[in-house]
Amino acid sequence: MKFTHLQTLGLTSALFLTTIGGVVITPQVKASSFRESTQLVAAKTTSANSFVSVGGHKTTGGVKIVTENGQRYLEFDRSFATDNGPALKVVLHRNSSVGASLRARDYVTLAPLSSFNGTQRYLIPNSLDLSEYASVAIWCQQFNVTFGYAELPDTANVVASGNFVTVEQDHPTEGKATIIEENGRKYL
Repeated sequence: MKFTHLQTLGLTSALFLTTIGGVVITPQVKASSFRESTQLVAAKTTSANSFVSVGGHKTTGGVKIVTENGQRYLEFDRSFATDNGPALKVVLHRNSSVGASLRARDYVTLAPLSSFNGTQRYLIPNSLDLSEYASVAIWCQQFNVTFGYAELPDTANVVASGNFVTVEQDHPTEGKATIIEENGRKYL
């Protein structure tokens, strides 16, 4: 959806939304000025949950679920780090805490771990019912060893959310906002 002449609305919204915490609607700027058209893209994001180490394998960082353009992603934040290991996988587990080893009926594999640290994102297939899973784990398939896990964030009330981006370098904009729905009403 495209909007024109968003200078007043955009500036007011940016000032308002940067004063609240949480997650928000992200303006993706296609123009170099407020006077030109701007496209808004809604992205649903939940709050981040933190990894817990299992055994002697240190795993840290946060995880959240992001929805963009109808696709869900599991996203690790930039503070994510885990020990090196062979054949590490990102798995969704049915329980909120994960033991040192896994049983086949308790998890589903999302993908091989792409990096031992830093921000990364994994597609959650639309056919996968997230309500059946309570946590994400980093798991070594070769030796059936869990390196760490984090509870999956609750996504029930989040309607849309995202981050602000700077349109003009002279006016840096940062922040997040979230739209949630409770009792049939939507709140920013």
